Amino acid sequence: MIDVIVPNYNGSALLPTCLDSLRAQTRRDFTVTVVDDASTDDSVALITARYPEVRVLRLPQNRGFAAAVNAAFAATRQPFFVLLNNDTEADPNWLAALIGALERWPQFAFAAAKLRLFDRRNIIHSAGDFYRPNGEPGNRGVWEEDRGQYDAFHEVFGPCAGAAAYRRCALEQLAEDGRVFDEALVMYCEDVDLNLRARRKGLRTIFVPTAVVYHRLSASGGGVLASYYCGRNFPLVWVKNMPPLVQRRYWPALLVSQLRFALHSLRHFREPAARARLRGQLAGLRALPHFWSRRAFTPEEEAALVAAFELSQPPAQRFV
Repeated sequence: MIDVIVPNYNGSALLPTCLDSLRAQTRRDFTVTVVDDASTDDSVALITARYPEVRVLRLPQNRGFAAAVNAAFAATRQPFFVLLNNDTEADPNWLAALIGALERWPQFAFAAAKLRLFDRRNIIHSAGDFYRPNGEPGNRGVWEEDRGQYDAFHEVFGPCAGAAAYRRCALEQLAEDGRVFDEALVMYCEDVDLNLRARRKGLRTIFVPTAVVYHRLSASGGGVLASYYCGRNFPLVWVKNMPPLVQRRYWPALLVSQLRFALHSLRHFREPAARARLRGQLAGLRALPHFWSRRAFTPEEEAALVAAFELSQPPAQRFV
């Protein structure tokens, strides 16, 4: 029934915790595929020796998170496609809760898990994702102590791909040339792009509070890399996905957001992450014509996305 995909790049120190937690799942009708993005450590040898039940899809060269997931999507067939970061530990009931929600509520195409911090397990990292019309994505509940304030099943704008379930039929509907994620984004915000494309098609996401995952924040990325690609991809995702009505209304907000990020980076220019963000923003400007040329909207998609922005702010939630 379920393909669980674990993207991996040089994650041999992280994989045992992740794969052991998958072994402990209460639901058993799933297979695990680790898609290895040309690791240079002993990740593949570790999996072969200690996790013979895990399939390894080894890529010949490193092409980034989006391409790795696309390769896994092409190589699997089950009706539920589940993504889990290698720097996580899933609660034993995680998969049963996540897939159970999609089975219970067929009106939803995606399911979002509750992510908490690995080293501070009472702190939320994401209770589903949101998206602001100025091009800034975010995590609902981020840095909040989990006091039960997100323990209801809610519709949210989209899931964080670090721990999410998708109906394969929905991903097939959204795939561009057979690719689920936009490989031109490489990594970071590829799930934001997918969530926006889903909303344009009227596909909805359910947040599942009982599907808990503990995340070692940015253990397999982050830092300079994250700063560069977030700086690059925030405006590119907006340009690609915002229909004319939204663009006319919110382009000043996008500009203000980008200038604020640039000024913040300039004030902290001695820090590598700040310089990386500025390089990313410049790279985004160079890539802008390519992403602009890929824009295409039907009137129905434009209306669906405008309506979906009621879920795009952190306080805006809808009970199932």
